[in-house]
Amino acid sequence: MPMTADSQDLKMLSDMPSQSDKARIFHALHAARDGFVVPNPWDVGSARLLSHLGFKALATTSAGHAFSMGRSDNSVSRDLLLLHLAEIATATSLPVSADLENGFGDAPDEVAKTIRLAAEAGVVGGSIEDSRGRPDDPLYAREFAAERIRAAAEAARSLPFPFTLTARAENYFVGRPDLADTIGRLQAYQDAGADVLFAPGLTSQEDIATVVRSVDRPVNVLLGLPGMVLGARELAQLGVRRVSVGGSLARAAFGEFLRAATELRDDGTASYAKAAVSGLELNRLFGLSARSST
Repeated sequence: MPMTADSQDLKMLSDMPSQSDKARIFHALHAARDGFVVPNPWDVGSARLLSHLGFKALATTSAGHAFSMGRSDNSVSRDLLLLHLAEIATATSLPVSADLENGFGDAPDEVAKTIRLAAEAGVVGGSIEDSRGRPDDPLYAREFAAERIRAAAEAARSLPFPFTLTARAENYFVGRPDLADTIGRLQAYQDAGADVLFAPGLTSQEDIATVVRSVDRPVNVLLGLPGMVLGARELAQLGVRRVSVGGSLARAAFGEFLRAATELRDDGTASYAKAAVSGLELNRLFGLSARSST
């Protein structure tokens, strides 16, 4: 589906952000040649702060959400995820895309159901992985994985707004770093109807450029990984249209919390408070962001 962006149209739509308006804004953002960054909040507070900072869209993170519940990644049920999506979608006036993991079921029909339920929760896009969650056989066969994306695409097209479907090739995330297979999978998902393609774990400039050249859909690249030295500007120069950060913002927040708590336990001091944002500032920011989300 061709994507065109017009700044005046985006401004007009952003003044009245219904779900359909948010969907069109999010869809159009992928047409910008300089790309855009979509950060990943893990709860309502982080979503509102990111909205206040001026980002154009948000995307949820399954890892960050799980960590906020004291759980490991990929251990949250679909029902709990849907509640989380509704909370995030109503906490901000920005478009929200959802990390839908592998669709919460092997069967294509279950993947399609997840897309429809996510849309009902208020999000305007979502990603589906080709990871099956089995260490001995971590990826769905390419043909079956494409069937799952095709079912997701059909569900997305049945909605009354342009739901942006992202298809993820998980080779590098599951310890199978095969660029040729990654590209083959992304091409199959493109043919199956995906709007955006994503291979998390790619860090090499050459590999990323090769992926971008090999497909004709917008490509998402993940920052916040060990070995990733490229920034959003460099990625845009390679033709990357969207940059996300996954659970890295949540991990940064939890990392600082652990450092502060360890100091308190071991030394009985609170020097960490010198760098902490003030309660006054948070009250101000949350007050502003709460008003802007209504």
